[in-house]
Formats: sequence, structure tokens, C-alpha cells
Amino acid sequence: MADLVNGVENGVLKDMNTTSKTSNYGNNTLGKDAFLKLLAAQMKYQDPLNPSTDTEYVAQLATFSQLEQMQNLNTTSTNTQAFGLVGKNVIMKTVDTGGNTSYVSGRVDFATMTNGAAYLSINGSLYPASNLDTVIDEAFLDSLGLPYVTKTDLSFDKATPIDQSFQVSLGSSKNAATKATIKIGEVTIEDKYVSISESGLLTIDKEALKDFEVGAYKVQIVFDDVSKTTVKDTVTLTVTDSTKTPSES
Repeated sequence: MADLVNGVENGVLKDMNTTSKTSNYGNNTLGKDAFLKLLAAQMKYQDPLNPSTDTEYVAQLATFSQLEQMQNLNTTSTNTQAFGLVGKNVIMKTVDTGGNTSYVSGRVDFATMTNGAAYLSINGSLYPASNLDTVIDEAFLDSLGLPYVTKTDLSFDKATPIDQSFQVSLGSSKNAATKATIKIGEVTIEDKYVSISESGLLTIDKEALKDFEVGAYKVQIVFDDVSKTTVKDTVTLTVTDSTKTPSES
């Protein structure tokens, strides 16, 4: 106890051991040694006319123990989470010495422990797990670059037939498609009647539509990308015949 008391000079808690300071305070954690030093300082400088009771000391110890347990639990939780992120796509937040914030994204190759702290390996570099900003679902990444169709209502008049066109995107990267199969109602249009320009304009030849009855149809588009992206409720086709009266249609 004498050594502990000697660690307090002029009301200021002095460092007793440089190594101890690094391990106990360098990572902003409080341990039993820190509590004993604080307790010794409190006992030395307490009001002799109104000293702390044993009950108060016990209460302080209990509170300090709870704090230490919470810190340990938080550290364990962070480390466990870090190892669970291996193989996941993440975004890490980093701050340089100038206080500038930047973000690094990539897949976690492995997790490692250094001096009790967890680090994640991303793109060949290690980042503290505490810098984790976002975890990205694999399915979400897969959905990026998928083909899509612009909402369009087509109208085909059998009396004056013309080709029908609407805008599509064939997607990009690994999700890119090269062609699309068209189904109108229950009828699948032959590939020879379907073309897609470089600008993404999909055209259905009028010859493929001449035998459709007057009415409204849903147009289904199935792309040949790896996910076989299917669009069902974006394009409609209304077939009319201006040579007939409504009753004849």
C-alpha cells in the first residue's frame, strides 16, 4: 500500500511504471491496477472529518468491476464480429493525420489479432476492426449492373402495322446480357423478330404481331445474363384494329 500512496504527489496521480501506463491507458481501458491507484489517492486526500465508509468503497469497487466487465465484453464482441466478417464485402472509414476522412471498400481476406485488437485485411492492407463503417450484402452487389427495362406502353394497330420498340439496358460487367427473349401474353416471339441496337433500343418486328387478337397484353422480357433477369410488369402492348368498329373488335 505504501508504494501505491507514494504514487500520488501533490494531489496528482503519478506514473509508477512506463510499461504499465502503455498497457493500461494506451488503449483507454481501466483495470484493477488503475482502481487501486485511484482508491489509494482517494484515501490519502479524503476529508478526515468525513471519511468514506467501507460500504462506499465496496460500492465503488462493484461499479468499477462492472465497468471493466463491460469493456472486456465489448472487446470480445468486437473481436468475434471481426472474425465473422471474413469473406464479406465491407467499407472501412479511415482518418489520416490531417483529420481527413476517406473510405476503403473490398472483401475481407482474413482477420488477425494484434496487441489485443482485431484487424481486417482488405486489398492487402490491415485496418482496425473498430474502423468498420458498412457491411454490404452479397446479393446487393450481385444486383448491381443487372439488365433493366424502361416502363413503356406499346400500341399496335393491325390496320397500319409498325415495328414496336422500347428502351432496355443489357446490364454491365459480369451481369451483362447479350440478348432478350420476348413473351407477349402466352406467345413467345421468335428470336429472328427481336433485335437490340447499340443504344439499347429493343425492337419487335411487326410481322411477329400481325396475328395477335385485339386486346391488352403484358410483355415479358427474359435476358440471357447469368441471373436470367426477368421483367414482367414494365411493358404492356395494346393491339387495336382501326378498320373495325368497337363492336366488330
